Amino acid sequence: MKSFMKGAVLLTLAGLMVKLLSAVYRVPFQNMVGDQGFYIYQQVYPFIGIFSIWTSYGFAVAVSKVMADHEAHHHSVILRTAFGCIAAISVLVFAVLFFGADLLAGWMGDGKLSGLLKVSAFAVMLMPPLAVLKGYFQSNNQMEPVAYSQVWDQAVRVTIILVGTWLLVSSGASLYAAGQMAMFGAVAGGIAGLLLLMRHFRRSFAALPEPASVEAGPILKKILSISFSVSMGSLLLLFFQLVDSFTVFRLLSESGVERIEAMEQKGIYDRGQPLVQFGLLIATSLSLAIVPLIAHMSKKQSGRSADLYAQLAFRTSFLFAFAAATGLTFVMPYVNETLFQTQEESFALIVFSWQIVWMSLLLVLNAILQGLGKAKVPALFLISGILVKIGCNWLLIPIWGVLGASLAGNIALALIVAGLIWYFKKVWPLRFAPLRYYSWLFTAAFVMSAVVVLWALLSDWVLFDGLPNRMAALFTTLSAVPLGAFVFLLIIAKSRIVTEKEWYIIPFGRKMAGLQLAINSRRKR
Repeated sequence: MKSFMKGAVLLTLAGLMVKLLSAVYRVPFQNMVGDQGFYIYQQVYPFIGIFSIWTSYGFAVAVSKVMADHEAHHHSVILRTAFGCIAAISVLVFAVLFFGADLLAGWMGDGKLSGLLKVSAFAVMLMPPLAVLKGYFQSNNQMEPVAYSQVWDQAVRVTIILVGTWLLVSSGASLYAAGQMAMFGAVAGGIAGLLLLMRHFRRSFAALPEPASVEAGPILKKILSISFSVSMGSLLLLFFQLVDSFTVFRLLSESGVERIEAMEQKGIYDRGQPLVQFGLLIATSLSLAIVPLIAHMSKKQSGRSADLYAQLAFRTSFLFAFAAATGLTFVMPYVNETLFQTQEESFALIVFSWQIVWMSLLLVLNAILQGLGKAKVPALFLISGILVKIGCNWLLIPIWGVLGASLAGNIALALIVAGLIWYFKKVWPLRFAPLRYYSWLFTAAFVMSAVVVLWALLSDWVLFDGLPNRMAALFTTLSAVPLGAFVFLLIIAKSRIVTEKEWYIIPFGRKMAGLQLAINSRRKR
């Protein structure tokens, strides 16, 4: 168990590092290529992002679980079946992206995107060996190669994207060429991650026993079912991005916005993606770390421990997500200008950022239901949410532009979360938190907001008034964000709506437990 937990923690840390790098590199990339260049990249990224997450995360987990459920002499058959399946799907997706690039680009309303789609197609062909090798290592509880390859893959990818883009932009190349370089970064990162996995595979490979006959059909069905159900929650935002790729630019253009302006508007709208990714880091870490404990405890006769972990996962994810969205609401103009050079469409980005709350709850609820073996109904809610997003985009973008797209995302996510809570209550009639929890949370958010607004006004009008606009926005952001976080956490610590023992269960929660103990011990004196 100690070895398993060590590997699980390493894999969790690697996953968080990858997500952090994925959010961070978009800022300098946007600064180099501008909003139009960012639009070009974000139009194509969801195509490989969806397939990459499904194979390298969902499919790998499914392979490892199926191998763990079978005897050792079935493992070689499972690996061959899994590889054949994912290879066939990869060839099909490659053909669609490469040979159908012109058609897809036409549907998105920008024929010049076909070159990016063709480059991205080659990243797909690396997925079969990556997915199967990761599944093999995870089934043997060898998490280190998987963790190292994920981080190495992302590091190489980000380096090539940023360095390659800088060289192309400096030499006067087109923004579409810069976009192709960014897609090539995904191919190079995949090659780097695969080479690292193969190196570990040669070192640690233990000859599999002679294969015994086993039906491939049920194995294949189980792998596909598990892979889709496990990764669906993580894929949702990427599916929303894919919907936006086919609708936002086209609907803006058809509603009378000039093509270049429509591209820039879509690029500005896409600034919300890294901000939401930042806000989801805590919810992601909770779903990765706490939910396996729920699955383990729910199998015991006494359900008290499982109740505790489920309540804690919900309360902490909602707490930090609500704080992040509330904070961004009042500092968004300064954050927008600090990171992306202008304050354009800050209100649309404020609305966009509230997806942090819905996605945090969605990830945790979906993961808990996965731990309980309930996958089909949540999957139906997620698919329904994608359809709602499509419909709301078509209705709202012609009226409100990118603000309409932001509203559409929130409406779809809110409906999914409402459905998941309703279904969860039917499966497990659990009260997530008492009324006292919500009253303290909203109080802390209100006080934080008041402090941040007053500090931002003071900074804007007095402290940094003589500085250039972006420099003033930077100093305002760097001072307002930690100040707001400190005020919020101080009130939460005094309220003890999350106890010290509960903080110790949460990843990196020890310092918060120490702060809470110190504050409340002084109050008693």
